[in-house]
Parts: sequence; structure tokens; C-alpha cells
Amino acid sequence: MSTEVKEQETETEAETEPAESPHQTRRMEQKRQRAAQRDLEEEAREEIDDAEETVEIKVFRFDPEVAGKEEPRFDTFHVPFFKGMTVLDALIYARDHYDSSLTFRHSCRQAICGSDALFVNGTQRLGCKTQIADLEDHLNSTIRIEPLPHAEVVKDLVVDMEHFYDQMEAVEPFFDADELPDGDLEEQRQDRENREKIKMSTRCIWCGACMSSCNIAAGDNEYLGPAAINKAYRFAMDEREGENRKQQRLNIIEQEHGVWRCQTQFSCTEVCPKDIPLTDHIQELKREAVKNNLKFW
Repeated sequence: MSTEVKEQETETEAETEPAESPHQTRRMEQKRQRAAQRDLEEEAREEIDDAEETVEIKVFRFDPEVAGKEEPRFDTFHVPFFKGMTVLDALIYARDHYDSSLTFRHSCRQAICGSDALFVNGTQRLGCKTQIADLEDHLNSTIRIEPLPHAEVVKDLVVDMEHFYDQMEAVEPFFDADELPDGDLEEQRQDRENREKIKMSTRCIWCGACMSSCNIAAGDNEYLGPAAINKAYRFAMDEREGENRKQQRLNIIEQEHGVWRCQTQFSCTEVCPKDIPLTDHIQELKREAVKNNLKFW
């Protein structure tokens, strides 16, 4: 038989071989994923054995869309510790080496985006800002990591932030002056004293930690909350704000579910990762609301 005939037969056999079914393709992919996961777990075991120190994290898990995971539970992971390690670093290690389905938000890792607010050892914190070494007895006790309280859990450590964003939008968080500068390139000027007055309020990163810590917000779904009221303070106290807009803003925050619902528990101020004096700002807006309603006749 000639070489040409053999090549033709080989091509014919290849053409007649059945293609992999979608089911077979999925099974092969699952096998590859399991093998890759075993390799990562083996790598983690070796790193744990070689590490001088390790930490144990206990992470809240919940997935309403996967059978067998609908009930909330906690999973425990052992992570090799290194100097400067954050809670977010530990979570990333656990996800990358133990369970790729572990879900949490993070982005900038510089305490600016506000996406990784968590409930760590019973306190609202930013995962990227919280040093493992700063947690009490971190090497001899378990670090408990949960989603923010008083918010609907979507999956694992991810909560639905829609209500928080709605409250922030309710105070109309944008600048609105009565008059604009004459020149196209002229600045909207502000004196130093006024800038210092509102400086801290501008540092809000919309992480939701303060709202989660607030007992009033937990019981009153319509309460604007400390973050939204702080945003109102930022504009209402800005000397460049138009008088009409300031009046409208005060009308918003002095309604039933506004500043008067605050009971000055200071929980929001204590957990704010940017050290904003939220309770002080709320109290100052209360005073502004009173002055706004005083009538002399």
C-alpha cells in the first residue's frame, strides 16, 4: 500500500471519529480544575510547613445559588503569616490556594475604593487596611471574618450595597452654587478656614462601615444614615454652596428620618476607616436645622 493511500485512510479515520460531547468537555474541564486545585493545596501545605508563623481565619460562607451551600456556615483556612500581612492578603491567599469560589470585594488595596469593608472580630474594618499583627492575639486565636451586619448578603462576604447608595443619593451629593465665576478658567474660590472646616467630611469613601455599625439604621430602614448625612454636611457647610440649595439640603436632613434620629452613640465615628468625626458633623447639622427654623417677629 502506498504512502499516499495510508495518509488518506488516516485522514478518513480522523474524520469519522466522534467529536467530544458538551458533557465530555465539561467533565474534562472539571478534571483539569480539580487537578489544578490539588496542586494549589499541596503548594499551600508546603508553604504552611515552611512558614515560621501561621494564622487561622474563620470565614463566613453562603451561596444561595449552589445546592448544599444555601445554609450559612464558616470555613476555616490556615494561612502562612508574613510581616505587613492584611486581612485582605489572608483572604486572597485562601481563595487562591484553597477555594476559588470564596467571594469578596476588593480593588485598590490602598483604603481608597471602600469596596472591602468587612466585619472582622466583631468590628467593621477595611480588609486592606487591617493588619493581621494589630489584631489581638492573632497567632494564637482564630480571626473571624464576616460580611457587614445589617445588610443583605449576596454571597460569602459580599453584601448588597444598593440601599446604602440610595441613601447617599437622597441628600443630592453634588455641588450647586448660585453664581459661577465670570471667566471660563477662573476658580470657584474658597477661603482656608472654610476648607479646613469641611476637609474631613470630604474623605468619605462610601465603604458603608458606619451605616453597618449604626443601631438606628439597623432598626429604621428609612434613616439616611451617618454617611449620607456627612455628605450633606460636606456641601451644606461649603461657603460656595448656593443659599437655595443649602435650604433644600437642610430640608432633606431635618425630616423625620434625618439628623434627629441620631442618638449620638458614636459607633459610626469609632469604625470610620478615614477617621471622619461623623457624630460631630451630625450634631452640627442639628444646630443648623434649629437655626434654620427660628423665626423672629
